[in-house]
Amino acid sequence: MALLKDLLAQRAALDQQIAETKDKERSDAIAKVKALMSEYGLTMADLNSRPAKTGKSTGKVAAKYRNKATGETWSGRGLQPKWLKAAIAGGAKLDDFHV
Repeated sequence: MALLKDLLAQRAALDQQIAETKDKERSDAIAKVKALMSEYGLTMADLNSRPAKTGKSTGKVAAKYRNKATGETWSGRGLQPKWLKAAIAGGAKLDDFHV
């Protein structure tokens, strides 16, 4: 069974090895990045630029149904809101609320 001071010494040695390995790998990574930047003529500004947006927009969807009494709206997507369910259950038609 190892003594506490032996284990602490091993821990200190491992911590030192970890720090040295981390520094070396970081230096290697930086060198690779610099080489790639040089090869492709990239600058820091190129790295900080954002790509153009493509695909769907995430804006709001226009309302398709409106409760004239309260001004509440629903886009027609997802579950029907409670106010609309209650109105339909009361005999109204969905088309009555179409904008």
